Formats: sequence, structure tokens, C-alpha cells
Amino acid sequence: MQNAQTLSANHPAKPLDRWAADPSGDGDGTFDLLGVRMGYTRNAEIFGEGEPTSYVYKVVSGAARTYKVLNDGRRQISAFYLPGEVFGLEAADLHHCSAEAVTRSVFLVVKRSALVSLADADHGMAHLLWALTAHELQRVQTHMLVLIRSAQERVACFLLEMAERMGVVDEIELPMSRQDIADYLGLTIETISRTLTQLESTGAIAVPTCRRIVLRDRRTLKRLHA
Repeated sequence: MQNAQTLSANHPAKPLDRWAADPSGDGDGTFDLLGVRMGYTRNAEIFGEGEPTSYVYKVVSGAARTYKVLNDGRRQISAFYLPGEVFGLEAADLHHCSAEAVTRSVFLVVKRSALVSLADADHGMAHLLWALTAHELQRVQTHMLVLIRSAQERVACFLLEMAERMGVVDEIELPMSRQDIADYLGLTIETISRTLTQLESTGAIAVPTCRRIVLRDRRTLKRLHA
């Protein structure tokens, strides 16, 4: 499969999409970015820890995860990125973590240097880059607070977060596995399964399939989230 460098060389950059002037992609202020679309298979590496931060990515379809492998071999997932969300934008010249496609995915790949150059001349782009950076910092801070909570609270926070980001009310179709969720929440896969069963037994959720979650009692979930 082609990497970003090869694809960029073979396909001259051209306007492909409209990016909103906010991290979720739902804002009114939009502008064209130059980039190419790349397809990735499930679990394919997008970039590795320590590689140059040459590109910024937007999820067109599918999902991405960023992670680090700890000294003891455990994987800690730091973030998931869903359609419309941007990742790979870092202050340093080298990536501090690795990224993979969670499922079969398409990403819009944009040269970081092009974004920086455009930001120098375009206040809209400069504002977007600032907003993306601020949003990522807020996400990291929120996730750190989640990781000190109980298993039920962590899972409830995760389900409400996914529902909000997917723009759904009652039913979530999760692209990630339970092992992914465990590695994101700092729990074991057994604890994730047990906690989902507990929440289902209280009527807070229903679990029709391993990837589909129905939020039946948001009040209970929000109480755990508070």
C-alpha cells in the first residue's frame, strides 16, 4: 500500500474537501485545503512514533487510533478519531505516538508545510490550527480525568463521548473492538465486558451486538459521567 509520501508524489495536490473552521467539521466558516485521499485497511499503520510530522490527516470514513507501547509491552491508546476529525497535527517535528486505522478507512492527507504556509497568510487557517490544537489539549486533559475514575464511570463517559461525537441519540455503532476500548480506558477487556453487562442489567444500556450499544437511560449514564 502506498504511504503518504509516495501518494503525494504520484498525485498532485488539489482541492478535495471543505474543512470547517472548528475541530468537529460542523462550523460555518469553511475553506479549501489541498490534499489527497488515501485508503487504509484495518489495523494498517498511518504513521509511527518518532517519524517526521510531515502530514496532517482528516478522517473521511472509518476511524483512527493513536497509541504508545509501554515498556512492559502494554498498549495505551491515547485517542480515537472519527469522520470529520483531524489528527497528526503536533508542535514537534516528530510524532510522539503511532497511529493506525481502526477499520477500513479513508483519510484526507495534507502536507503540514502547506498548512503552515497558508496559516501565515490566511487568518482563517491560523484560527483553525489554533482551534484544533486547543481542542486536542482539552481532549487530553478530559481523558486524564476519566482515567482516575471507576470502571463504570469510565465506560459511561466513553459511551456518552462516542454518542456525542457521532451525533447520535440512542444507538452507537462502535468501530473499535472491546480490546481497543480497554486500552483506551486503562482497563482489561474482561473489565470492559463485565462493566457493560452490569450497565445492561441496570437498564442503562442494551448490547444487541459486541459493537452496537443502545443508550436506554441517559440519566443514569450522565450521573456516572458527572
